[in-house]
Amino acid sequence: MFEAVEELIGEHADLEKRLADPAVHADQREARRLNKRYAELTPVVTTYRAWKQAGDDIETARELAQDDPDFVDEVKELEQSREQLTDRLRLLLVPRDPSDDKDVILEVKAGEGGEESALFAGDLLRMYLRYAERIGWKTEIIDANESDLGGYKDVQVAVKARGTIEPGQGVWARLKYEGGVHRVQRVPATESQGRIHTSAAGVLVTPEAEEVEVEIGPNDLRIDVYRSSGPGGQSVNTTDSAVRITHLPTGIVVSCQNEKSQLQNKEQALRILRSRLLAAAQEEAEREASDARRSQVRTVDRSERIRTYNFPENRISDHRVGFKAYNLDQVLDGELDPVIQACVDADAAAKLAAAG
Repeated sequence: MFEAVEELIGEHADLEKRLADPAVHADQREARRLNKRYAELTPVVTTYRAWKQAGDDIETARELAQDDPDFVDEVKELEQSREQLTDRLRLLLVPRDPSDDKDVILEVKAGEGGEESALFAGDLLRMYLRYAERIGWKTEIIDANESDLGGYKDVQVAVKARGTIEPGQGVWARLKYEGGVHRVQRVPATESQGRIHTSAAGVLVTPEAEEVEVEIGPNDLRIDVYRSSGPGGQSVNTTDSAVRITHLPTGIVVSCQNEKSQLQNKEQALRILRSRLLAAAQEEAEREASDARRSQVRTVDRSERIRTYNFPENRISDHRVGFKAYNLDQVLDGELDPVIQACVDADAAAKLAAAG
């Protein structure tokens, strides 16, 4: 472990020198890449230096304790502190997800339960929008297909970070655990006899791809246009502005109708398509590498539920990590961090165990 740290310290020092050279900043893309790597390595270097200093302090305290018993307790405190630094250093050295600092496209789709499922999809969307607002992220509704009662049959939203991103705090790093089947238990607005129903909605989270990351050939696409329609099938556009793009090699289909012009809808659809193709390529790479830690977020077509929202008990349960809390109303108002952190911690523990 410590040999790897010494190499990273050397890389960190080299990056510091390169970033101090004004010529490097003439190429903004390269400068961003170097800054990103420098930010990734800084916590490792800082923690390692603190770990080494703690070791020196322990030796000094032990020597002093031979003559002064008051230093015995200090030795114990320093040893505990060093153990914590050791654990943190091990975690920092575990290979991280290269997409962690990416922005995402988050999709919510109504599933089992008809109109009630669409209403729940709307609740999930508001939860994510409020969570993003609390964090300080920017959100943009890309496309939405509303239901008759004000829910969503499906909706896509882009979530973007603002400013400098701390390692592990990127949009994908936090929201990648949200992908899967979300189940709700409550009395639907359409239920006249007060019976509790169970329905579900699917969430798909994909890192947003840049154009340079995904190559789409001009003959790979079939583009169809049609008229946009709103709730109840009423026409909301008298021109063929809605766009449906089919990626022929994979069969992936993306539709957009929110924008007023065909060109704008096409650009938004391509944006979603690129993110899906990137996610599919990453999943294929993971399969080929026989990676034991498959991503938790690749498709909403999963038989198992990941989370249950129980309204009568005001309870939220994440079934993957055993998280349970009785503040569902606050979670739906955007206080999602404790739920996500439970997933982050469980993932980190699994990584450490796999690393030995």
